[in-house]
Amino acid sequence: MSTLSEESRQIVASLAHRVGPNADIAKTAHAIVSILQDIEATLTPVIGQQGVVALYRRSLHLCGSAHPRLTSTCNKVPSGMVLTALNSVLVEQNEADVRFFGEMLLTTFYELLTTLIGPSLTARLLRGVWDSSLSDTPSQENSP
Repeated sequence: MSTLSEESRQIVASLAHRVGPNADIAKTAHAIVSILQDIEATLTPVIGQQGVVALYRRSLHLCGSAHPRLTSTCNKVPSGMVLTALNSVLVEQNEADVRFFGEMLLTTFYELLTTLIGPSLTARLLRGVWDSSLSDTPSQENSP
């Protein structure tokens, strides 16, 4: 098995930080959706809404194909980038599968974007998404 690239490690660390130390399914699902919203906001001015949706759908397809344990989850997500629907599907899964799904979907999205626009531009465009995740307070620390 290959080691994680620096980008993959950063994506996994960003997700873990957003979820925080007392993770549950809802917090993990919310963190995944939140990162995807940040990615969408960052990329829409560059590649358009349809471009972002196409990358998202392709990433879902590739995740389901590459990781059989994710196929069922990926197939339940409706067409388009309806993140509330994604959240609803994720909260029905177990914690380990939700975390794995998030890591694989975000990593696959990043790698797919890299193949289209190159590693340097991808890193520059999405650096703020990962950096803000790592500098923000985890979600449960914001709770009363």
